[in-house]
Amino acid sequence: MSHHIVEARGLCHDYPDGRSALRDVSFRIHHGEAVAIIGANGAGKSTLLLHLNGVLKPSAGDVRIGDFPITSGNLAAVRRTVGLVFQDSDDQLFMPSVFEDVAYGLRNMGLPQAEIESQVARALDAINAAHLADRPPYRLSAGEKRAVAIAGVLALSPSILVMDEPSNGLDPATRRRIITLLQGFDHTKIIATHDLDLALDVADRILVMHDGRIEADDAPETIFADSKLLARCNLEPPLSMQRR
Repeated sequence: MSHHIVEARGLCHDYPDGRSALRDVSFRIHHGEAVAIIGANGAGKSTLLLHLNGVLKPSAGDVRIGDFPITSGNLAAVRRTVGLVFQDSDDQLFMPSVFEDVAYGLRNMGLPQAEIESQVARALDAINAAHLADRPPYRLSAGEKRAVAIAGVLALSPSILVMDEPSNGLDPATRRRIITLLQGFDHTKIIATHDLDLALDVADRILVMHDGRIEADDAPETIFADSKLLARCNLEPPLSMQRR
């Protein structure tokens, strides 16, 4: 599957209770871009991310990965290309040990045991969590769970990394490791976050969501300098910019 573009075209999503979570969302993200999606609670960020590898289906419009719209027929290929880290780590951790959780996707791909062990070790090392390999996930702290969920996606070597609140629940040292890891990830990054300093550190482009729509799409410095836009969308500049 070609993965050079992530594109939403007229994307809409209505929940069963009638609430419109996405309203005519359109954008194009090219291979290698680092894009942060920001907005207040309820703006539609998480709902949007769940469309990028087919967890949710649009009410209207479509999402394309490269040349192909996401359909039930190509979900397996999409999910090999688009690695999604959920906002709630418990949605991704369900095996008896951390090792088995990180290895889960690799086993489903039918890889040999030696390669699985190598990939799991590499992913756990990347987030400084090798010491957790034998621990059951239910005995991890919230920050440790978050790190292991990220490792499970990294183990699959996705070309597009989609993360929902990656710094949520992390201590400062682990947060900094995740930022460094993201800065070193050479492929496409799409990150929904309330951590605006992380967005400033990692992203070269910001999408601002408000009431289910894309309110602005520009460079971080331009977005965070627009006080009227931020106020309208119930946002503030990153703390590092407020100190200037």
